[in-house]
Amino acid sequence: MSKFYITTAIDYANGTPHLGHAYEKVLTDVIARYRRLMGDDVTFLTGLDEHGQKVQQSARDRGIEPIELCDEAAGQFQDLCRRLLISNDDFIRTTEERHKKVVNTLLQQLYDDGQIYQAEYTGYYSARAEQFLQEKDRVDGEWPEIYGDVVEISEKNYFFKLSQYQDWLIQYVKAHEDFIFPRFRAKQVIEFLKEPINDLCISRPKERLSWGIPLPFDPDYVTYVWFDALTNYISAVGYGTDSFSEYWPADFHVIGKDILVPPHAVYWPIMLKACGIELPKSLLVHGWWLTAGRKLSKSTGVVVNPLDLIDQFGADAFRYFVTREMNVGQDSEFSLDLFLSRYNSDLANDLGNLVNRTLNMTGRYLNREIAAQTDGDALEQEVRENWARTRDEVIGLYEEFQFHTALDRTFAFIKSINRYAEQRAPWKLAKSEDPADRELLGTCLSVMAESLRLATALAAPVMPGITDKVAVLLGHERAASWQEELEWSTVLSGNTLGEPTILFPRTNSKKS
Repeated sequence: MSKFYITTAIDYANGTPHLGHAYEKVLTDVIARYRRLMGDDVTFLTGLDEHGQKVQQSARDRGIEPIELCDEAAGQFQDLCRRLLISNDDFIRTTEERHKKVVNTLLQQLYDDGQIYQAEYTGYYSARAEQFLQEKDRVDGEWPEIYGDVVEISEKNYFFKLSQYQDWLIQYVKAHEDFIFPRFRAKQVIEFLKEPINDLCISRPKERLSWGIPLPFDPDYVTYVWFDALTNYISAVGYGTDSFSEYWPADFHVIGKDILVPPHAVYWPIMLKACGIELPKSLLVHGWWLTAGRKLSKSTGVVVNPLDLIDQFGADAFRYFVTREMNVGQDSEFSLDLFLSRYNSDLANDLGNLVNRTLNMTGRYLNREIAAQTDGDALEQEVRENWARTRDEVIGLYEEFQFHTALDRTFAFIKSINRYAEQRAPWKLAKSEDPADRELLGTCLSVMAESLRLATALAAPVMPGITDKVAVLLGHERAASWQEELEWSTVLSGNTLGEPTILFPRTNSKKS
């Protein structure tokens, strides 16, 4: 059994869950569930970034302590995970002692090695991004909206010698083609590194920011956000203990494209290199959700509350939509009309219809009992061959993170079973007194039930709740081995099916 360690970016405590947060967790969960089904020993980490100026200011505005605000945020994001059926093994909070200890260890090591120094700095500062900016960050002479208000400040701080690793990083990215997925994102990193990079400011004076981890070598300063936040990936799996090597290096950090450069593709690998720690195997970089070409985000004022969609349509429908619509690495459009279209056509019409008609006809014609499945004729043979092709293709697509196409192929198989039912017409066979027709009726409904079992098992990484529900309706106890579960069989023969069930009620209203 191979170890597999995967992480999301940790969310910031000064905000509420939105579509981008939900999608990243679903994407990571789909990968984690798939790897578990393939037999890997998976550790899946998500969590919360709890320090920083915005948290301190928001807590002050509300008249509460920063930790109270963080506790609220942690509850909200943990609730999002629960309601989205996210199978994370750990939820790290950067206010935890296990995390602070590792941050202090790394900072002290770098300071002792002479890789951290103190200097006076004058420059532009973005409170929204909590980072110092350079002139090259301007676009057409203006600061981009993502930075909010930018002010010029001058203060003494501590700096990490980031710049001395620039050439090393360029060569590393070029030499390790698997380090950034999709590969075209690596060009963005190389382009960024064409210009000289500055040393990284890693502190804030306590007189300006008290809500942070104090520097171990100067308690008058607290740790800057990236040296704090990024360290969660190793603090959560026991850096400094004997068990750390069991998990590290991480197989994938799943992140949005907006935090690829510079945090994850520049700061993080250089931090690790400087500390003598192996780099993660890969950064999996996903795109943004857009509406009418604009990014969905709090900063742009275009926001979708995922909890509203989950409450109305269920976690599996939400998970299906975001996985089906987003080609990993690319941007994708979101609208309620598009969501409803997918919901009604794919889930209600195709999958939901197959579930209900299989249960309904088996109950009406065979007293809810699955008959023994015979070989049938060319139609049944075609179904079995189609299944074998679909299964192999979908697993290959899962391996390549082509989840949107994998779902397309899975639902093409589901549609083919609805067509098979129309061709075989069990309602006509049920009226016949011919024993051969009665046998073919049993085979037809058995083939439909088996196809339903297989298709939902194949979609289990994306729709785990529906997979479990359908298994119960089919009277089926899922096999311990996914590979065994995906083999065509007669395992359902003799099972008593559940009552007809509408898994996805059709809706034409955004408020229904």
